[in-house]
Amino acid sequence: MNLDNLPILSILIWLPILGGVWSLIIGDQEERVVKRFSFLISFVTFLLSVLLYYQFDNSFSGMQFIEELYWIESFSIKYHLGVDGIALPLIMLTTFTTILVVMAAWEVIDKNISYYMCAFLILTGLMNGVFVALDSILFYVFWESMLIPMFLIIGIWGGPNRVYATIKFFLYTFFGSVFMLVALLYLYSITDSFNIQVLQEASIGLTAQKLIFIAFFLAFAVKIPMWPVHTWLPDAHVEAPTGGSVVLAAIMLKMGGYGFLRFSLPIAPDASLFFADAMIALSLIAIVYIGFVALVQEDMKKLIAYSSISHMGFVTLGFFIPFGIFAATNSNAGAVMGMEGAMMQMISHGFISAAMFLCVGVMYDRLHSRMIKDYGGVVNSMPYFAAFMMLFAMANSGLPGTSGFVGEFLVILSSFKLSFWIAFTAALTLILGAAYTLWMYKRVVFGEAIREEVLELKDIDARETFILFLLASVVLLFGIWPAPLFDVMHVSIEQLIQHISQTKIL
Repeated sequence: MNLDNLPILSILIWLPILGGVWSLIIGDQEERVVKRFSFLISFVTFLLSVLLYYQFDNSFSGMQFIEELYWIESFSIKYHLGVDGIALPLIMLTTFTTILVVMAAWEVIDKNISYYMCAFLILTGLMNGVFVALDSILFYVFWESMLIPMFLIIGIWGGPNRVYATIKFFLYTFFGSVFMLVALLYLYSITDSFNIQVLQEASIGLTAQKLIFIAFFLAFAVKIPMWPVHTWLPDAHVEAPTGGSVVLAAIMLKMGGYGFLRFSLPIAPDASLFFADAMIALSLIAIVYIGFVALVQEDMKKLIAYSSISHMGFVTLGFFIPFGIFAATNSNAGAVMGMEGAMMQMISHGFISAAMFLCVGVMYDRLHSRMIKDYGGVVNSMPYFAAFMMLFAMANSGLPGTSGFVGEFLVILSSFKLSFWIAFTAALTLILGAAYTLWMYKRVVFGEAIREEVLELKDIDARETFILFLLASVVLLFGIWPAPLFDVMHVSIEQLIQHISQTKIL
């Protein structure tokens, strides 16, 4: 099937959005129909993303499958879409994760199922829109619109403190985004364009670049989230339903990293170089300090949430290591490796964090507790579940042969090009990650059973087994054979490295 004449990117945006609206129309009276229809929409969307992958030209660094038409012509705002090797893996991660979320909710969500499916399908379309938007205002609209369905997901189906967590999540992310809008309006004033590719080519003075970088930083650092603007994430994860935690960790955090690659680095490369040391320092603090914070958590979801912050520190470290290398060696050697390692870490963390939160969800559905102390001896009653969770715990610890190792290894290796001590500090995550993850696993799965109910738990059913099997397959596949991801992103990363290594100062 040839996609040249098919608006495939628009379909990836609007098919799940319209599917979500239709799920709402069907209503809760036809619960089984809603579930099947939502699964069908998510599955077709994923198949289209796979088709997009197979027809993507890995040798071309520019945007592909471009769609363009005027939206608000008087301000040159366009409905402008395109995809490159940086966006494509994230689109596939999004569509794959949506299938898992829909399946995970099949037997668990027992109220307002049509609203639940509607929220997630619309959220999927909006997230796809973020990754393919080539007009900065269109990007901003998708970026802000995502807050609404996630606000509803946490606020309606969340835990006892869901209102507090939802408002905190909304205020943090919305506050940062306002500064991004100001930066985009300033860039329009000097370029007369909202086209992201035009903004990336604009010549801008160093002072202006620094202010633009700070504005973008406030938006993207909150979304990742980086230390010290990370405090909204543990609260949101703890109160969110399982599906909300999965999407939040697997996809929405990655949008902060994507924003750095699409806006901060190419639009303000000189400012990125200026702030590189500070960004590397913040990344190392997230990796090490947050790792220690994870060690003392008693709530499994909160532990995994802090683990996500620590692992995302590798992403920002990989993004800004190239600038340190440029300054220290005046060479690109190792820069591509660091950037590709960061991208691999984003994708891998999406799968692993989704798996970890789903594992917690499996136990919570049975015992209605997330506290580590309430478990122990789970392996005796749930041996198949224990095996899957062992794999995901090892992957979260960075075990070689799993996808969790590949990205971290490349970022650490790239860090050696800049400083042994930076690489050494980053490598501490391999110890800390193993410490807090395996400590949790030991107490939950192999510890002494404190409650008799744990010994009576039912092992995972066919639906849960299938979901965890899909994730286990992907984690092992990209751990052993990461080439499909590197092949699609390599040329785009090389082009980005070449772009950011050149000054834009007038």
